[in-house]
Amino acid sequence: MVHTAKTYSVEKVENGTILSPKGYQAGGMHCGLRYKKKDFGMLVSETPAAAAAVYTQSHFQAPPLKVTQESINDKGKLQAVAINSAIANACTGKQGLENAYQMRKMVADRFSLPEEYVAVASTGVIGEQLKMDEITKGCTSVEVSKQGAVDFQKAILTTDTCEKSACYQVQIDGETVTIGGAAKGSGMIHPNMATMLGFITTDASVEQDVLQRALSSSIDQTFNQITVDGETSTNDMVLALANGMVQHQPLDQNHPDWEGFQAALQKVCEDLAKQIAKDGEGATKLIEVNVAGAKTNQEAQIIAKKVVGSSLVKTAIYGLDANWGRIVGAIGHSDAQVNPEACDIYIEDQLVFSNGTPCQFSEEQASEDMSNDEVTIDIQLYEADGHGTAWGCDLTYDYVKINASYRT
Repeated sequence: MVHTAKTYSVEKVENGTILSPKGYQAGGMHCGLRYKKKDFGMLVSETPAAAAAVYTQSHFQAPPLKVTQESINDKGKLQAVAINSAIANACTGKQGLENAYQMRKMVADRFSLPEEYVAVASTGVIGEQLKMDEITKGCTSVEVSKQGAVDFQKAILTTDTCEKSACYQVQIDGETVTIGGAAKGSGMIHPNMATMLGFITTDASVEQDVLQRALSSSIDQTFNQITVDGETSTNDMVLALANGMVQHQPLDQNHPDWEGFQAALQKVCEDLAKQIAKDGEGATKLIEVNVAGAKTNQEAQIIAKKVVGSSLVKTAIYGLDANWGRIVGAIGHSDAQVNPEACDIYIEDQLVFSNGTPCQFSEEQASEDMSNDEVTIDIQLYEADGHGTAWGCDLTYDYVKINASYRT
């Protein structure tokens, strides 16, 4: 059955969280993996929820991701997610895998769930075994409630300087559907689905395979389009749950409100992705690169991410230097096809390069524009109608300081 297109409105929920959708509880606590900060979080759905996830493409995929994949592949549903920070449980061999399974079993036993209804995630230092006495304390003691969103958001952080959450609503069959999310990530950010974790909840009714396609599509244009330092983690994962607590006709691509749901999901992902990019280790500003007129959307995304990931571009923006040559350099060695004589580059509203040659512009005004918390670079290629966007941050002295002493 083919439905005619209809309009939809995606509304941002101010101060909304991962617990704004119906039927979810969460919490966080200090279980002892870190000196003082909260280091263990839990997310629980009142009913089994359709589950979808996208994982790091690292060859050294951490044991928690393998256990979570097994859970989702077995039932296609999840009801609880346990997350620890401080220790990534990556490159930990057979013992690390056994610890991840034990973590899953303890949560399942606590809530009387099948083990396959539990997902686990870890983030932090690579190569250290989990301290299982502390993990046991977290699995058995962390309190979850409708008021636990902030504690959950804090518990999953590592070098982040702030919590990250987002929430949007859309109408489905005349009913209000809510999509909320929380994420962590500040360094090792260059996802290919950094260290980054994202958790998304919705009360929409949608089957697992449909949710998986929607999540994968959204991530390609959001989380996969951010970069802080060009590094991909062993533990990257974005996990989405849909518990169907709002009564409407199940969503799929033929549903008249499908585009609205997809747009709302993508807004949540984009919001969280931009927060991660802006909170890059040592960063002072968010950089957005928009590419239009490329041969394909994929080529536009490649160029955008190449520019925003260039260390030379990032340092120039930190130094308030409108060095368009570094942008040209990044475009020039991307894997996309570009005609150098049909390329315009704007830094904020100023045209700095056009058709293969520089333009006269105000360096003083450009420096002033680049002193803002957010800086936009626009690239027009005049090849076709492909477009794409990527987000990143500037590169500062503090990035080196943070990572030089990460384990100490």
